[in-house]
Amino acid sequence: MAGASKEIKGKISSIKNTQKITKAMEMVAAAKMRRAQARMEATRPYVDKLKRVIGHVASAHPEYKHPYTQASEQKKIGLLVISSDRGLCGGLNNNLFRRCIRQIKDWQEAGAQVKLGLVGRKAENFFKHVGGDVVSSVVDLGDTPHLDDLIGSIRVMFDMLDAGELDALYIASNEFVNTMTQQPTISQLVPIQSEEVTDKKPVYWDYIYEPDAKTALELLMRRYIEGLVFGAVVENAACEQSARMIAMKNATDNAGKIIKELQLAYNKARQAAITQEISEIVSGAAAIEG
Repeated sequence: MAGASKEIKGKISSIKNTQKITKAMEMVAAAKMRRAQARMEATRPYVDKLKRVIGHVASAHPEYKHPYTQASEQKKIGLLVISSDRGLCGGLNNNLFRRCIRQIKDWQEAGAQVKLGLVGRKAENFFKHVGGDVVSSVVDLGDTPHLDDLIGSIRVMFDMLDAGELDALYIASNEFVNTMTQQPTISQLVPIQSEEVTDKKPVYWDYIYEPDAKTALELLMRRYIEGLVFGAVVENAACEQSARMIAMKNATDNAGKIIKELQLAYNKARQAAITQEISEIVSGAAAIEG
């Protein structure tokens, strides 16, 4: 009985040490989450305005139509997958990967070829395990990602689009809904779709381009894709820290519940040992008197 009590006490001590670690990680994630959310909120207005401008351009009638605005049969598809570099953030990455696998399967069943551009070590490890045509990969962006670190991976997709090796480009990432909820999404980047509709009729825009439509649109379209990818990476970083904070909070709470259960078992074992000792003392005293 004494051995059982000692074993339970050891388990309690071990779980308390783990609980201290998860509590510290929860506090660190909460601090990083606030900074990540501030970066996300600072980036969102730029990304939203960029989407609006590009939406106008996509529904315009300029003298030059950029290839990124031309719809075509999607037989060669590029998918940029935005993940985290580190784990311990609940089901954040796995939910996104499951969403990607379902979408890739649907594309392949429709006869399309899918090429992958990966951001984050978790995506790299996942698709290395399950397989996939990976054409670019970037990892170790840190807690404060910079656009310069993403340019190489994005340029690979640019070159494939310009060379006709891709008909469409999509991006898969986690959308920050609130601290408790992160939604995996897949959205189309190219061909660009106009969202400007009034009374169910398209709104047509007209622009004066300087120096000319081709030069302006070439630059604008690249900035559009770079901006949206960077915005998705920043938003995914906020999702990562939120998910990690919640996961570590749940781990801390679960450790507390296990400690209570083990403490109760320890008290029962200790009480049983004391009862046994008293019984042995009483039996010994009775034998002596007899």
